[in-house]
Amino acid sequence: MMLSIRDLDLFYGDAQALDGVSLEIAEREIVAIVGANGAGKTSLIRAVTGMLRPARGAIAFEGASILGAPTSRICDLGVGQVPEGRQIFAGMTVRENLEMGAAIPRARARLKANLCRVFALFPRLAERRRQIAGTLSGGEQQMLAIGRCLMGEPRLILLDEPSLGLAPVVVQEMFGIIENLNREAGLTIVLVEQNVAQSLALAHRAYVLETGRIVLSGTGAELMANDGVREAYVGI
Repeated sequence: MMLSIRDLDLFYGDAQALDGVSLEIAEREIVAIVGANGAGKTSLIRAVTGMLRPARGAIAFEGASILGAPTSRICDLGVGQVPEGRQIFAGMTVRENLEMGAAIPRARARLKANLCRVFALFPRLAERRRQIAGTLSGGEQQMLAIGRCLMGEPRLILLDEPSLGLAPVVVQEMFGIIENLNREAGLTIVLVEQNVAQSLALAHRAYVLETGRIVLSGTGAELMANDGVREAYVGI
């Protein structure tokens, strides 16, 4: 397995955010983590990337433990994150933002090649390479956040709410980009989303997270056919 999580407990003070979470992500999969606000989805991503330290459990990337490793080390191993809210450097140009993504050791030597790759994937970013990132549209900023992640040459990408705040037509485009990254570039993707219907349609497998616990898992199609999931998260 590319990513393996076992019996993960995470607390914010006395409040438990993750309770015995276990899941596995195989290479070249798209796996959706779905659930309501406050279910623990972002906490799970932050635990994987080393931003939060779990109280108990195990996290392994390609068979080696990354629990307790610094975020910089986890990133350099090939784990990339596109955070909720994009978190671009608003006062820097598009190109400068992308160059920041190549600052980790694994990617420094191939900055120019990866820049060409990102510009080929996102022609709008190429057109706006000298533009201040904070003046981009929401969809363009999300492309920039993904492009910045790709500059670090990740093998696993954790996407946190990539459709948040985007117009419906842009959401469709964003899910198409995610599918392309998996199918054409061979990247393994963990997709954390409140847009449950589209996430399950795209994902090979999915987990449902409720109040810090995994309550269901299966293929995207299986969960989409589950009456409880449809009623709770899809509204049908």
